[in-house]
Amino acid sequence: MSEGKSLVANPGPLGLLGFALTTIMLNLHNADIISLNATILALGIFYGGIAQIIVGAMEYKNGNTFGTIAFTSYGAFWISLVAIWTLPKMGLATAADSMSMAWFLGLWGLFTLFLFIGTLKMNTALQFVFGSLTLLFMLLAIGDATEIAEVKIVAGYVGIICGLAAMYTGMAQVLNEVYGKVVFPLNLKN
Repeated sequence: MSEGKSLVANPGPLGLLGFALTTIMLNLHNADIISLNATILALGIFYGGIAQIIVGAMEYKNGNTFGTIAFTSYGAFWISLVAIWTLPKMGLATAADSMSMAWFLGLWGLFTLFLFIGTLKMNTALQFVFGSLTLLFMLLAIGDATEIAEVKIVAGYVGIICGLAAMYTGMAQVLNEVYGKVVFPLNLKN
C-alpha cells in the first residue's frame, strides 16, 4: 500500500446515492409519472433513511462536520416523511394538512439553503445538488401552501434533476477513486 493512502473508505458516495435514488423515485411521483407506493416508502426507510444515517455516523468518525450534519439530517428527513404518510394509516396520528406540510418542507428548504452556502467552498457538483435541492423544497412548500398541483409537478421535475445530479456526484467520486484520475469531473474547471 502506498504511503499516505487512507485506510478509511469515503462514505460520502453511499450517502449521495441513497439520497439520489430515493429523491428520483419520490419525484417521479411528484411529477405525476408514478403513484406513491411501496417502492418509494421502502427506499425512504432503508436507503434514503437508514443508510444515510449510517453514512452520517461514518462522516462523524472521519471528522467531516458537513457530511455528518447533511447525511444524518436527510436520512432522518426520509424516515420522518415516511412516518408522516404511514402513521395516520396505522391510526397513530392525525394526517398532516397542507399548511403543516408546507411548513415542514419550507423549513427543510431553509436548512438546505444554509448547507448550500457551505457547498460554495466545495465542488461544483455538490453546489448544483444543494442548490437544486433548495429550489425543490421551496417549490414543494409553495405547492402545498397554495395547493396548486402544477407547482408540485414542476417540483417533481426539479427533484428528478436534483436526484440525477446527486447520482452523478456520488458515482463520480467512486469511479474517480477506482480509476485514480478524473473520469467524471466534479468541478466545471477540471
